[in-house]
Amino acid sequence: MSRVFFILAACSAFIAVAAGAFGAHGLKNHLNAEMLAVFEIGVRYQMYHALALLGVSWASTQWQSKLINVGGGLLVVGTLLFSGSLYMLSMTSVKWLGAITPIGGALLLAGWWCLAMGVFKSR
Repeated sequence: MSRVFFILAACSAFIAVAAGAFGAHGLKNHLNAEMLAVFEIGVRYQMYHALALLGVSWASTQWQSKLINVGGGLLVVGTLLFSGSLYMLSMTSVKWLGAITPIGGALLLAGWWCLAMGVFKSR
């Protein structure tokens, strides 16, 4: 799983950088300031969690715990839902997409908790 999490981290960071550039150069004249800020929050959290997945990749080699893998998976899905919903909300103004964001946030929290418990309970 270490390799999988590393690849996911690298791909997610790549997308975050590309999305950040797209937001700064391609969207700044098309979105109002509020929606541009929403888009940027999505980029920031995606990059934070891409870097976190590098840590998950490393942690999975140091401690034997299924919770570490579960935590990493929750970070992946949480990032997709959290950042993805913010990207879509900002570009489409479809308000119900904002209801998906807290689900992604809850998955991110659960992922961090699983990581902490996985390391805590491991030998």
